[in-house]
Amino acid sequence: MPIESLFVLIIVGAVAGWLAGLIVKGFGFGLIGNIVIGILGALIATWLFPRLGVSLGSGLVSAIISATLGAVILLVVVGVIRRA
Repeated sequence: MPIESLFVLIIVGAVAGWLAGLIVKGFGFGLIGNIVIGILGALIATWLFPRLGVSLGSGLVSAIISATLGAVILLVVVGVIRRA
C-alpha cells in the first residue's frame, strides 16, 4: 500500500470516526479510537452496502459518508452490547 493511500485512509477514518461520535452521543474514543472506529466503519460499509444494493458513488466525499455510516452502525452495536 503506497504511503499516500495510507494517509488518505487515516484521514477518512479520523473524519468518519469524529462524525460518528457526534451523531451517536456519548461514544467518543479519543483521536486514535475515532480513527480506528472510522476505519472499521469503512470496512463494515464496504461489506454491508453492496449486499443491500446501496451505492454512494466514488470519491473522497462518498468514502467519508460511507465510512461514517458504517462507524455509526458500529457504535450503535457497541452501545447495545454495553447495555446488555
